[in-house]
Amino acid sequence: MAPPSSPPSSPLRRRPRPVIWLSVALAAVCLAVAAGTMDRLVLSRFESPGSESVTTRALLRQEFGTGPPSVLLLLTARHGTADSPQVAAAGRALERELAAQPGVAETASYWSHGSSPVLRSTDGRRAMILARMSGTVTEARSRLAALSPEFTRSDAVLTVRVGGSDEVFRQAAEQARTDFLRAELMVLPLVLLLLFLIYRRLPAAALTLAMGLFSVAATLALLRGVSHLTEVSTFAANLTLVMGIGLGVDYSLFVISRFREELRSGQDVPGAVAQSVAHAGRTVAFSGLTVLISLSCLLLFPFPFLRSFAYAGIGTVLTSVFAALVILPAALTRLGHRILPANSRPSRDWWSDTALRMMRHPLRYGIPALLLVLALASPAPGLRFGTPDDRVLPEDVSSRVVQQDVRDHFAAEETDAIQVLTPDARDSASTALALSRIPGVQQVDALSGAYAQGRRILGPNDASRRFDSPRDSWYSVVPSQHALESTESVDHLLSAVRTAAGPDSVRLGGYPAELHDFRSALTDRAPLVLALILAVTFLVLLLMTRSVLLPAKAMVLNFLSMAVMFGTLVWIFQEGHLSGLLGFTPTGSIEPSIPILMLCTAFGLSMDYEVLMLSRITEEYGRTGDLPGSVATGLARSGPLITSAAAVLAASFATYATSGIVYLKMLAVGMVVVILVDATLIRAVLVPVLMRLAGNANWWMPGRRRGDPGPVRGVDPVTRPEPTARSSTP
Repeated sequence: MAPPSSPPSSPLRRRPRPVIWLSVALAAVCLAVAAGTMDRLVLSRFESPGSESVTTRALLRQEFGTGPPSVLLLLTARHGTADSPQVAAAGRALERELAAQPGVAETASYWSHGSSPVLRSTDGRRAMILARMSGTVTEARSRLAALSPEFTRSDAVLTVRVGGSDEVFRQAAEQARTDFLRAELMVLPLVLLLLFLIYRRLPAAALTLAMGLFSVAATLALLRGVSHLTEVSTFAANLTLVMGIGLGVDYSLFVISRFREELRSGQDVPGAVAQSVAHAGRTVAFSGLTVLISLSCLLLFPFPFLRSFAYAGIGTVLTSVFAALVILPAALTRLGHRILPANSRPSRDWWSDTALRMMRHPLRYGIPALLLVLALASPAPGLRFGTPDDRVLPEDVSSRVVQQDVRDHFAAEETDAIQVLTPDARDSASTALALSRIPGVQQVDALSGAYAQGRRILGPNDASRRFDSPRDSWYSVVPSQHALESTESVDHLLSAVRTAAGPDSVRLGGYPAELHDFRSALTDRAPLVLALILAVTFLVLLLMTRSVLLPAKAMVLNFLSMAVMFGTLVWIFQEGHLSGLLGFTPTGSIEPSIPILMLCTAFGLSMDYEVLMLSRITEEYGRTGDLPGSVATGLARSGPLITSAAAVLAASFATYATSGIVYLKMLAVGMVVVILVDATLIRAVLVPVLMRLAGNANWWMPGRRRGDPGPVRGVDPVTRPEPTARSSTP
């Protein structure tokens, strides 16, 4: 019997050696460029560019030369209290020393602010020095890296420790870099071992891993180029590693598995390469497009932090597709039959039997699987968005220890003050008195002094000069600790402050206002982004399957997968289950940017498996017209591949479960759960069950005759056999 005919091979595959050497040279260039990428990545604050809070910060800096502090020194008296003469003298000297440091734009302390109560602990032993850093956030935190160890000290009078939001997130970025290096050391041998178990052939495993490494190196090189045009967050490198390895390996698995299949069917090596690229290559292209669409939608958010993940995601998709469709075919041409295992005995009977069993009894298997998925997703409606704080770090990190000490011993934290800017010079006393009466406000500082609970507690002093301006007025409203415990309480407090200060003209700034504006802009734009992802992905699947029902079914199943992911986040990270095992502190809420990142990433990866499965089923149905046989054959050929790809991708993400940063733990655990559930309950059970229930309506398309799936790429519509007489139902 003659081997199946193959499409003509491309010049690239007819001349594999030059392609391989050019690829090696390209990889070397990418490695050289990528080596400097980490130094180009920057740090970001949780802020919305152009928002009222960001504008207020700029106006305060321009007109008053002030702004919200982001660094604090926590001073603890070894003996006596903060008011003891020796302690007070040491505190004033330390403030002068800090103010003289390069990059420190402004300082304040308990002593220079006239013994302000909010800068002194309830037991009197502790006091604060605050600082505002100049320059960009990256410049500020880079200088802080040198200042922090210098000002962490202890002597006979004082113990000094460094905290504040900039110190917290500086240490978080350092931890993320450490986790990146540790993840590299863990993921490479782990993925290589998994690939060897999948292929049972070392050359195939090494070649597949090499495609993933190429994607990582090439994406890091691209990020370095992007960093010259716009800000790219340091956390983009973490996503690059797992997505580059995951997608690079997944797409190579698709192509190599098809190549092995063609060799076993009797194709020669060039023909097998050509067929693999024609069929698996189309799947890779559509899969890459769906992932690209999902991650590109992160560009619609006006935040450098989220856009950085989009740059990383787009880069990994493009480089992974390039590696699978250009570099890999040339390598396969050279390796030939050496890619096959020594004992070639592929067995897909289990997958075929499973699909047929599900289709014979769709309700018996489909209903329990659906109930299990819904149970896993059931915590999702309880999702509560909150604000990030030091508890993203491990308990023993210095800045977190400091912030916990502040929570335990201070009634309020000055770094959380709300800046209230009014456009004209007003009677500061009456406005400050009104602001101080708001429930949840600990203290109000103004030109005329300090106020609390509707009365003046301190008169004007030298520190009051920072409020002086012939045109505008501003006030520092310091909320109590409990007033910032939830997003609802923050929103209520900001609304009350705006009302008391004059809602028609007031501008609000400060850390609470910045987080509020960031969260609002994020959640307001999220529905639009989700709708765009659904619409564009639906159109892509419509083009691939030439069906209306199959893309709609894919959207529903993806919705179930996303619900499982959010249910996992709520149950573990919001409610705190398994917190001891995973090593984090639950706060009762979740910072919103990470779930939105995970939604875009997981949606694209889930479609990755849907595209692979549907492409094989559609190809078989176009060849035979037999629905049960097509689903069984398609699942038999794609099922092991989906399981293998899911195992590799899950292993890549799982390496970050050991991270010290809660965000990375969240990304790891949520993605591992959704990948495994999607590859098992969703694809292995619910897909064949729903296709059985839909019957030939699966390929319904307006204007197409009944039972005709339309031309399938790679199958000649003229020579495609007519549907068999076998029934389309088991």
